[in-house]
Amino acid sequence: MLSLGSLKPVLTALLLPPGGLLILICLACILAPRFQRSARAVVLVSSLAMWLLACDATAYGLNRLLLTTYAPLSAEDAHKAQAIVVLGGGVDQFAPEYGSEALTDTAYKRLVYAVQLAKRTPLPILYAGGKGWAASDTQLHSEAEVAALATQRDFGLQIQWLDSDSRDTRENALRAFEVLSPLAKTRILLVTHDWHMQRSLRNFQQAGFEVMPAPMGYLQPPVNIPIDYLPTPHGLRHSYWVLHEWLGLVMT
Repeated sequence: MLSLGSLKPVLTALLLPPGGLLILICLACILAPRFQRSARAVVLVSSLAMWLLACDATAYGLNRLLLTTYAPLSAEDAHKAQAIVVLGGGVDQFAPEYGSEALTDTAYKRLVYAVQLAKRTPLPILYAGGKGWAASDTQLHSEAEVAALATQRDFGLQIQWLDSDSRDTRENALRAFEVLSPLAKTRILLVTHDWHMQRSLRNFQQAGFEVMPAPMGYLQPPVNIPIDYLPTPHGLRHSYWVLHEWLGLVMT
C-alpha cells in the first residue's frame, strides 16, 4: 500500500509545471468538440503560462514574490556555530563515469559549499539525506553514503555524521537533532539553496536547533536581455523549484 509520503513526488509532478499545464491542455483538447471557445482559451492561457514560467526572469521574480531570500553567511555567524548541516538534493543512479551512483548537480553544489565552510571555520559536517520519497527501489546507497564517497574522493575530507534514513526536509531536521543534540551541538550552519532555505529553516528551528542560514545557489536576476525573457529548460526548472517550495510552505 502506498504511503502519503510516497505519493508526494507524483502529486507534485502532476500539479506543478509543466505537468499541471500539460494536463489542462490535454483536457481542453478532449473537450474541444463541445466547448470550442472555452477549450481555445484554456490552451492559450496554459501555453502563455508555460512560456512565462520557462523564463529565468519569471523564476527570479517568483522567488522574490513568494519566498524569503537570505543574505550570504557572514564570517561572524560562521564562527558562532558548532556544526555544519548540509541538506541533500538527490542521487543520480546512472553515473557510469564514476562506476557507481553520484550526487545530482543540486546536491553536489550544496556539498561543495559545505566543504568550503568546513575549511574556513573549521566545523564538522553532518550530511542529511537518505533515500527520498522519489527514490527508486533499485537505489543501492543512501544519499549521505554517496556524499561521503564524493567528499573523500574529490576533497580528501571525511564527513563526520551521515544521516542515511531521512526522506524529506522535515525528517532531515528531526534526524539531525537526534544525532547532534546529545553532543551539545545545536547551533548549526544550515547549507542549502536560497530558494529552499525558508522551509528548511522553519523545520530545523521546530526540531530544536539555533540556525544560522548558509544559503547558496541563488537564482540570478535578469541581466541578459532578451535571453532571460525567453523560455529555456533551466528557466522552467527554476520556476518549478520556487513553486514547489511555496507549495510546501502553504501545505505544512
